[in-house]
Amino acid sequence: MFVHLPPTYWAVFTSPGPEIFRIGSVVIRWYGVLIAAAIVLGLQLSQHLATYRRIKPDVISDLAMWLVIGAIPCARLYYVLFQWEYYSQHLDQVATIWRGGIAIHGAILGGMLAATIFSRLNKVSFWQLADLVAPSLILGQAIGRWGNFFNSEAFGDPTDLPWKLFIPTGRRPLAYRNSAYFHPTFLYESVWNLMVLGILLALFFRFPKAKKGTLFLVYAVTYSLGRLWIEGLRTDSLMLGPLRIAQVVSLIGIGIGLLGLSWLYLLKRSLPDTKQAS
Repeated sequence: MFVHLPPTYWAVFTSPGPEIFRIGSVVIRWYGVLIAAAIVLGLQLSQHLATYRRIKPDVISDLAMWLVIGAIPCARLYYVLFQWEYYSQHLDQVATIWRGGIAIHGAILGGMLAATIFSRLNKVSFWQLADLVAPSLILGQAIGRWGNFFNSEAFGDPTDLPWKLFIPTGRRPLAYRNSAYFHPTFLYESVWNLMVLGILLALFFRFPKAKKGTLFLVYAVTYSLGRLWIEGLRTDSLMLGPLRIAQVVSLIGIGIGLLGLSWLYLLKRSLPDTKQAS
């Protein structure tokens, strides 16, 4: 997966390719396996955390189905909409999610919508659920970024740092056709996300009586801070005119997160909710 080099280098990451194996027309891809692993591990983590908040694990299992149904299609739709110039000419590829091309911000929006509906139907606190899901969400993002590695996508600008990512010629942007090594932004974000996970778990266990919504708001701020600077290194950002969409959304996430935390702890008020969990 990576090759150790002389002392002037730490490592060069080289993808073995997007496929694990192929049997006839059946193809098992790293991207799909990683998404499945993220869902399974995230579910187990949220169920474990739920026991500390007197929420039945079955509630989390039911919620997980809603989140998958809401998040994955929205993640793909979000990506396709901002790449519509391409997909309008390749409609047969709109649903080919296994080749990559999903946007985490679309997944978050879809998941929040699904969780809102679920919480209303089941008369449980949306923010309570959001706090239980936030650590699993960032864990899933840390795992999912390795799908970008195997697909040789979502990398940064050319670099000659002691750590770097080799990109095959066919996957390089035209402007960097003669550059072989790029910033491994998948690695930067995966490591950042694991640090955010550590922060969230520390808050969860250190402050068990924190106000509902605290963990999710902290997630919004800390994840967005990392995505803000990492996105600036990437060569394939989704754009809206001259703006990098992920950076704009990250700034919004930081703003909303800080406002929410101020509402909770400076104004000492509760967030609007579907229902206060017992």
